[in-house]
Amino acid sequence: MIADQNGLETRLEAAMTALDAAGMPVAMAGMLEFCGDVLQLSFPQAELAPARALLDEHFGACDMLAANHRIELPHLLVSDMDSTMIGQECIDELADYAGIKDRVSAITERAMRGELDFGQALTQRVGLLEGLDEDAIARCLAERIAPVDGARTLVATLRSRGCRAVLVTGGFHHFADEVGAQLGFDRVVGNRLAVADGRLTGALAGPISDAGTKRATLEEERGQLGAGARVLAMGDGANDIPMLQAADYGIAYRAKPKARDAANGRIDSGDLSAVLKLFDIPENEWVAR
Repeated sequence: MIADQNGLETRLEAAMTALDAAGMPVAMAGMLEFCGDVLQLSFPQAELAPARALLDEHFGACDMLAANHRIELPHLLVSDMDSTMIGQECIDELADYAGIKDRVSAITERAMRGELDFGQALTQRVGLLEGLDEDAIARCLAERIAPVDGARTLVATLRSRGCRAVLVTGGFHHFADEVGAQLGFDRVVGNRLAVADGRLTGALAGPISDAGTKRATLEEERGQLGAGARVLAMGDGANDIPMLQAADYGIAYRAKPKARDAANGRIDSGDLSAVLKLFDIPENEWVAR
């Protein structure tokens, strides 16, 4: 975990006492050599969920990664796009060009929290865009869509270590292809907006890319890498949960509660380069793009 240094020794001592009382004694606690603000804890035996709950109690919101094995560099990164690699929800921003952002974003928020079926919510939102000029997509990309802090560095650095990067989204290829190229992803999977006569038809072209698609893509890519390949998945919403749970390292990025609870890692600070610290990659080896 990336821990605030203020009162760290006192909080660590209290956490270790609580963990010991819960039958999860800490075998080793220390700061990672190359990342001075990363606290590493090792347990001879522990259950991830109860251990995380106790660490939350004593350290509060912090960037964290937990695993039941020695943490290794991933061979594969599979990431969501909207509100994970970029700071926006593309469909909400596109809806603003049609003057209906409030209506669409309210549906998006409920879907990401797991309160609505993703497929039905997507179909409903896309339907509201019927008649919007296709040129609005390019304008939206140029004017509204931007990577989150650290996204380029994260992808470039992991790829420099031999990690394959796949962007899989419940959003749209019109956006994801450009974002994927900018950030250096090897593959992009997403939905396609149907267009006719230069305007959105209010429908999708092809099958829906949803939670099942995300997990299936992860399993397909992992299968191609072979046995022993470690997988890192990242996302923020309910439709990311299956792939977060399927990965060796599922990291929830500033996530909705259900996704946060399902993951074994999290980034609350906002800068995705924090992920590199959790994998003990020295900052002087990060690749800036």
